[in-house]
Amino acid sequence: MGILPETASGGQTAKAPSRQRIKRGSASVQLHDSLRERIVSLELKPGQYLSRNEIALEYGVSQTPVRDALIKLEEEGLIVTYPQSKTEVTRIDVDHALETHFLRLSVELEVTRRLAKAQDKSLIAKARSILAMQEAARDAGDLEAFSKLDRDFHMSLYEAAGVGNLHHVISDRSGHIDRLRKLHLPDPGKRMQILQLHAQILDGIQASDLAATEAAVREHLTGTLAKVADIRARHADFF
Repeated sequence: MGILPETASGGQTAKAPSRQRIKRGSASVQLHDSLRERIVSLELKPGQYLSRNEIALEYGVSQTPVRDALIKLEEEGLIVTYPQSKTEVTRIDVDHALETHFLRLSVELEVTRRLAKAQDKSLIAKARSILAMQEAARDAGDLEAFSKLDRDFHMSLYEAAGVGNLHHVISDRSGHIDRLRKLHLPDPGKRMQILQLHAQILDGIQASDLAATEAAVREHLTGTLAKVADIRARHADFF
């Protein structure tokens, strides 16, 4: 990639395609979002160096938005800056992922409980539509689309429960667990399991079955963390 050499495999500099120039608006926000997506998608790998100068050149921005974007990424635990030395992408922090999982599970249990108790079941119509699109992405073998639709599915439930902003709060600290999911998603049967549990969550909500809804949410959100030891063994350089 064009930002700096990778440290995990031989120290060679990899090239990346040219990035679109930042559009008008908040350059630091757009830059942060782009870099964060590249980190979470593992395009920028754990341990990889980042150069402020190369980021500025690649995106066609000044040093100020680069500095601001990197400050926010460091607050989220996705990069670490060593004064007068270097900036690099952090390794995956399992303890941080476990804390985020605790927070997300607590919130989503209440989100789905609220929806299951609601009389208006049309609230989950958007989630049903997203699930259908996610099934199509699975059939097409499009992992990127499948992953994005997974986020959209959960976001739609938060919005249906009237707490959409909470999804953003949790997402801001989900970088480590999102990278774990990225490593786990290609595993055989994982995408089918996700689709089945999404369907079970919606069916539980539709039937106002609180116990079934809660069981599906718990199983769904703990799936990747239950495989941490295996993921870590297969991708030791990322931890």
